[in-house]
Parts: sequence; structure tokens; C-alpha cells
Amino acid sequence: MTFEQLRIFVAVAERLHVTQAASHLNLTQSAVSASIAQLEAQHDVRLFDRIGRRIELTDAGRLFVPEARALLERMAETRHILDELADEVRGQIRIHASQTVASYWLPPHLLALRTAHPALDIALTLANTTTVAAAVSDGSADVGFVEGSVREDNLLQRVVARDELVLVTGRAHPWAEASAIEPSRYASQGWILREPGSGTRAEFETHAQAAGVAREDLRVLLELPSNEAVLSAVATGLGVSVLSRRAVASAVAAGEVAALPVDHPPRPFTALTHPERHRTRAVATLLSLVCA
Repeated sequence: MTFEQLRIFVAVAERLHVTQAASHLNLTQSAVSASIAQLEAQHDVRLFDRIGRRIELTDAGRLFVPEARALLERMAETRHILDELADEVRGQIRIHASQTVASYWLPPHLLALRTAHPALDIALTLANTTTVAAAVSDGSADVGFVEGSVREDNLLQRVVARDELVLVTGRAHPWAEASAIEPSRYASQGWILREPGSGTRAEFETHAQAAGVAREDLRVLLELPSNEAVLSAVATGLGVSVLSRRAVASAVAAGEVAALPVDHPPRPFTALTHPERHRTRAVATLLSLVCA
């Protein structure tokens, strides 16, 4: 049994589709099929049932999935340890970051890391805050960066920067020329918000509730999965939103939207690591850069 066979088996098991697994792994479909067939033949076990054009895990395959994942994770940790023995920071660092952090704050730090350590492979995944915390918790990310804090008690949380929320409107919206808006007026407008699980959404709901505005008092027109989608919708003038000042800076400068202050404390950008997992030199180096 080889690392590559395990990697291919897990990819197919997660998707139950050979073509999709091959695309994900950047391999040919025939190479993936041959690897699975070889693994089954070597150990005289059937891992998948072929039913017409579909495949399904057998009982043996279902039992093997968590074991294969655990082996892959252990092998990844072993590679990290070997990489640590070299003088140069090398290997791979798996970073998961929430959208605002990844789009508007993190890139200069990643560029500095890559410039200083060209042998390092930087893998960045964008997700919302809840998903980032889960990835660090289960070991699929070496480090995470999110907006605000998270409720995962098993993670180390370190504030690395701060940001503020602004209320965003279209340029033709009646609120666009106001100096500020009292939260008591929030219920009078339709809202275009980030999806549940987003750090920005959670921070806005905290702000609204502290001001006495219940969630059910807000008329939510749309929930969208990106800052850019929210900005595009708000620019039409049909609704308002709350986003990061960093996220709206370009649109404000271009005259596409207006940004009003929100009476809410600056929120932290937080680095997440797992206290029981090996912290590589790459993670330590990145954390030293962002905290400099």
C-alpha cells in the first residue's frame, strides 16, 4: 500500500465519482481506476461496488475510510517534521482564511513569506469563519485566520490585527448622505447580508442585538456568499448592508457605494492554531510576520 493509493482511495470515497476524483487529483481517470483496482487486488478486498455508471462504498470500504484519512494525516505530519529538520523553511503550509481576511489583509503577508522562503508551498483556502475553525480543529489546516473570535474551545486564538464595520448603501439611497444611522432605523430597510457562518454577519448581529434590534426585526432580502456579491447588490440601491471597511474601500473610492460609520468596537482578526498539533516552522514564521 502506497501513499498515492491511499490519497486516490480517499478522493474517490469522498466523491463517489472516479472522474471528479481524477480532476481533483490532476490525474487521468484510467490512472485512478488502476490504482483502486491494484489496491483491492493487493489486499484481496472489494472497496467499491460498481452499479451501472455509479460506484458505492462496500462495507469494507466504509470501514477503511477513517483509517485511510488518519494514515494520510499522520504521513502529512511526518513530512512536516522532516521538513523541520532542514535549515530552510520548506514543505507546505495549509492556510484557511475567511474571505475578508484572505482578500484584503493576508496577501501582503503571504507575499513576504514566499519571498523570504521560496521553497515553501503555500496553500490558501477561502471559507467562512465557521468552516475555517473546523478545518483547524480537524487538522486539515495548519493555521486559520478569521474575523472576530470563534467558539471552538480546543483552539488557540491570537489577535493579529483589527478592523471596523461600516454601513454600506448605494449612492442613490436615502441614507447615502447621512453622517450616521441610528440602529432604531434598521428595521425600516431591506438588508443584503453575508451568509450565516460569516464572521461579518456574526459581528453585525452582535452589534444589532446590543443596540436592541432583534434578528427577526431585520428584513433580510438576500444572503450572499461573498463581499463582492453583497457590494454589487447594494450598489443597485435596493438594500443596505454592513461590511468590513477594508472590503468596501475600493468601491467607495470608485463612487459605487457610500460607507457610514457603525457604533461598534473594532473587531479583531484572529489567528487559529491547534494546541495539540505540531506547529511547523512555516506556521511559526508566518505568525511572526503577521504579528510584527
